[in-house]
Amino acid sequence: MINGQKILITRQYPAAGMDLLKKEPFQLTFWEKERPMTPAELAAQAEDHDALLCTLTDRIDKPFLDRCSHLEIISQFAVGFDNIDIPEATRKNIPVGFTPDAMSEATADIAFGLMIAVARKFFFLHKTILTGEWGYFNPTGHLGYELKGRTLGIFGLGRIGVKMAERCHAAYDMPVIYHNRSRNPAAEKQLGARFVSFDRLLEQSDILSVHCALTPETRHIFNARAFRKMKPSAVFINTARGPIHHEPDLIAALHQKQIWGAGLDVTDPEPMAPDNPLLSMENVCVLPHTGSGTMEARDRMSVLAAENIIMFYKTGQVPHIINPEVLSG
Repeated sequence: MINGQKILITRQYPAAGMDLLKKEPFQLTFWEKERPMTPAELAAQAEDHDALLCTLTDRIDKPFLDRCSHLEIISQFAVGFDNIDIPEATRKNIPVGFTPDAMSEATADIAFGLMIAVARKFFFLHKTILTGEWGYFNPTGHLGYELKGRTLGIFGLGRIGVKMAERCHAAYDMPVIYHNRSRNPAAEKQLGARFVSFDRLLEQSDILSVHCALTPETRHIFNARAFRKMKPSAVFINTARGPIHHEPDLIAALHQKQIWGAGLDVTDPEPMAPDNPLLSMENVCVLPHTGSGTMEARDRMSVLAAENIIMFYKTGQVPHIINPEVLSG
């Protein structure tokens, strides 16, 4: 039952969801400074609230949860949740909501765009204009390659991975291979996607696009060993989480021409240092973690995050929950 519960909101999230919260008899606290809260500020603020609406850069770890174990619900403005100690929240009987599928189209667009940008060296060639290096026509200078018929490998053929595969299959007639924890029969039927082992994925992909969650098993899974198995003509795309690839190993693989190029919307750490060597490489395109950066996606995320809180207090259920076992009793 909604009865004046105090909700801490850690950012200026889109109005689409915040207006829903304002229509209910909650007490809302918005963090209005033009910077994120420090961990100490977040814990101090949350101590006096019943619920928390947070995002990926808010650290919800064991020390925070020990201090704020009174929280009745945490709703995450994101699809990922590796910033939250889910086992600890579950032990403390705190349900954690998130916003699945709100950003699938937007993130797939970023992966698709990075693939084209790397293949045709968009970022590097743009820089030649800014530096006055756009000179005479050179028939063999800074050539990219065409994507028609190339093999697309997907690591994590879930919602976003399927959207990426749909784009590549339709636009470039790309055969699709994938590796998952479990098979995706719907994608196999729709796209002719073929399930392969992780090593086969590395060996056969011309474009390898990462769309998995960050887990202990996937952390640094794309490392020196993985890059050595890939084609020297392969492009590596990561729009999921930065620590899924080992960044020094990726830099070395590019320097040594073990792979052809990389497109990244995520890095490790974030933000990336402006002198990172990846930013000056001809065959690399990097974006500042903007996969969900459309008005439509952010509005949907805001609505889902708000609905998780509203429905919890109205019905005792969380529409989009990471740890449903908390509510099963």
